[in-house]
Amino acid sequence: MKDKILDTATELFLNLGFKSVTMDDLAEEMGISKKTIYSHFGNKTDLVRQCTMNLFHKISDGINCICEQGENPIVELYEIKRFALMNLKNEKASPLYQLKKYYPQIHSTLHKKQYEVVKDCVKTNILRGIELGIYRKELSVEFISRIYFAGMTSLKDDALFPRHEFPMVELMDHYLEYHLRAIVTPEGRKILNNLINSNQD
Repeated sequence: MKDKILDTATELFLNLGFKSVTMDDLAEEMGISKKTIYSHFGNKTDLVRQCTMNLFHKISDGINCICEQGENPIVELYEIKRFALMNLKNEKASPLYQLKKYYPQIHSTLHKKQYEVVKDCVKTNILRGIELGIYRKELSVEFISRIYFAGMTSLKDDALFPRHEFPMVELMDHYLEYHLRAIVTPEGRKILNNLINSNQD
């Protein structure tokens, strides 16, 4: 039952926002009593924390699986983007904004964990790309891995990128292309262009 509550609550939080969803909403959605929910979670903050960390681990494990497949590094980044968006439901309600505002401690913990995962993933991706000759060899790996994370974090800022003007799928596509065009070699640019063109077909 606990896993079902986590899955349903996560779905509601992503679609409607962490602040917007109440324990009553969750109980009604699942057709169970609030008492049942509270038998597994101390309070709403505990539920939010467990949902957030559960989703984080699910996405992190998925990213690790994609990286272990040894795909072309450019293709790999697009696969990771697709997987993350699928699991985040395209973040219709800007849940990270609400998480930061109403649950700052949980947001801070999540932010640190995300940073480590993204930084390590991007560093490995860049080093493989350099080795394969599709990323420029003079790149500063430490700088790019950090600036990539900073940029990804900024995409979630609803004040900078209002969701009605910048749908998350398009925003992520633009950002990924922006990132890759800055680091690819001519050979890498051919792969990127082919990938973009095939995605548009």
